[in-house]
Amino acid sequence: MEKQALLQPIKLHDLELKNRVIMAPMTRSRANNEGNVPNDLMVTYYAQRAGAGLIISEGSQISKQAVGYISTPGIYSAEQVEGWKKVTEAVHDEGGKIFIQLWHVGRMSHPDFHNGELPVAPSAINPNDKSYTPEGFKDTVTPHELTIPEIKQIVQDFKNAAKNAMEAGFDGVEVHSSNGYLLHQFFNSTSNTRTDAYGGSIENRARILFEVLDAIKEVMPIEKVGARLNPSLNGIFGMTLNEDTIPTFDYIVEKLNEYNLAYLHLSEPFNDVSSVPHAEPHIAKRYRPMYKGNLIINAGFTQESGNKVIEDGDADMVAFGVPFIANPDLAERFAQNAKLQEPQKDTFYTPGAEGYIDYPSLAEAEA
Repeated sequence: MEKQALLQPIKLHDLELKNRVIMAPMTRSRANNEGNVPNDLMVTYYAQRAGAGLIISEGSQISKQAVGYISTPGIYSAEQVEGWKKVTEAVHDEGGKIFIQLWHVGRMSHPDFHNGELPVAPSAINPNDKSYTPEGFKDTVTPHELTIPEIKQIVQDFKNAAKNAMEAGFDGVEVHSSNGYLLHQFFNSTSNTRTDAYGGSIENRARILFEVLDAIKEVMPIEKVGARLNPSLNGIFGMTLNEDTIPTFDYIVEKLNEYNLAYLHLSEPFNDVSSVPHAEPHIAKRYRPMYKGNLIINAGFTQESGNKVIEDGDADMVAFGVPFIANPDLAERFAQNAKLQEPQKDTFYTPGAEGYIDYPSLAEAEA
């Protein structure tokens, strides 16, 4: 392929990316369980993948309350900031760029993570799913419904996490408002039945995202902030599409035009929603005309379909998840039209180096 669209540079305001092959955020469960601190394995892992135009880190908790998975890193303590500094320095030394994804899992957590206290959510509605705890998978519970002061604290936690991210040397942050986690739980009227300023109308259900962005804006340039949305998530983590869902995301995307974000990161449906009422099966095509800034699209793309979605004008960049697990030099493999390595699925979340930092690059494989 001559002049592949994926391999062309792009500017996110002042940040220049060498290509449009974005590494999607992926939980890999390698952080230290003691204090949720990034470690040297993670330094190596991210540095190996610095050939991406932009790395978006795995979701990183904004507070202790935000934790919902074992061995996942945070960005709320001094020790975590120091751990992440090693990661960002290693990525920058390899010529890469890296954003951190700011994460609060909301009701997808479990009392085991919180000394027996309930996880939190917009409403006291059990997602009836499983939480991955230190003792294995356990049934989710009915969460504590957040009070307005508690919501205001979470907004401040996002702000503090963004400030910490700048101290840790990240090039920017991505606000995780997707995939059935806390902010997404506010958007959806099946998980948010509040009747106050954070529930009911579309504007009220979306309010927390814009409060988070406004708060983050106080500690870093908004041009270094991205947001991730998943408008057609259905049947995962208790999220159900209804007649309000797409109008809610239409409102959010339109309103995001008022913010000068680094990018908007959208996911195509994770499963087949072609026969699901109220679903939008073509996310990039729907929202590219609506959103005026840089658009990343994600979910199941290949080299061929990734080039095509950019060539068709439906996105500016493509985020790849699983291909980056087994192909640390994914952009280089695209450049050489090389065969991709297959990942070991049984090591996606296991501790240690195996299936994490032991996939060879093309150069190593040929040596």
